[in-house]
Amino acid sequence: MFANLPPVTRALMIANGLVFVLQLTLGDAALAAFELWPLGSGNDPYAGSGFLPWQLLTYGFMHGGFAHLLFNMLALLMFGAPLEHTWGDRRFLTYYLVCVVGAALCQLAVGAWTMSQGGEAYPTVGASGGIFGLLLAYGMLFPQQRVMLLIPPIPMKARTLVIVYGVIELLMGITGTMPGVAHFAHLGGMLFGWLLIRYWRGQPPFGKRRPPRPRIVR
Repeated sequence: MFANLPPVTRALMIANGLVFVLQLTLGDAALAAFELWPLGSGNDPYAGSGFLPWQLLTYGFMHGGFAHLLFNMLALLMFGAPLEHTWGDRRFLTYYLVCVVGAALCQLAVGAWTMSQGGEAYPTVGASGGIFGLLLAYGMLFPQQRVMLLIPPIPMKARTLVIVYGVIELLMGITGTMPGVAHFAHLGGMLFGWLLIRYWRGQPPFGKRRPPRPRIVR
C-alpha cells in the first residue's frame, strides 16, 4: 500500500519519519534552531535560537512524540493521497506548504501576543497546521464523502467533520483548553488553505478572473 501512494504524500511521510528519527538520535536541543520560536524570543536564555526564517517550514517536519507523529501521518495518508490524486503533485505540494507556513504565521502572531502579556516563550513543532489544511480541502472537494473518526469511532460527512474540528479548535484556543497545543496554528492552516482554494477558483475575496477584452483591429 505504501508503494502505491502518490509521490508527494509518500515523500512527506518519509521526511517526517526521518526527521523524527533525527530528533530521537540527536535530541531536541541539537535541533532547536529548526523549531518555530516566537518573534523576539532570542533574548530569552531559555528560548534556544529564537526565531529564524527557515523555521516557517522546518517546524512542520518535527514532532513532540511518537503519538503526535502517528496521528498526523495517518491523517496525511487519509486526506493527502486523494487530494494529490485530484490536484496532481505540484498543486498538492504547493497547497500543503502554504498551509504549513500559514499556520506558522498565525502561531507567531499568537506567540507575540502571549509574550507581550508576560507569557513564556516556547517552540512549536508538528505537521498539524498542514494536516488541518488538508482536512479543510478534503471537506471542500468531497463534502458528502463519509469518514470515520478514530476517537470516538463515529462516521460523518467530510463537511461535518471540518466544521466540528474547526469549532473545537476555536473553542479550545479561546478558552485555553489543552495548553501546549497550538490550536490557532491549526486554525491558521485551515484559513490559509481556504484562501488558497478560493484564489485558485477565482472566488471572493480575490474576485472573479475576467477574460481579456477583445480588441478591434482596423
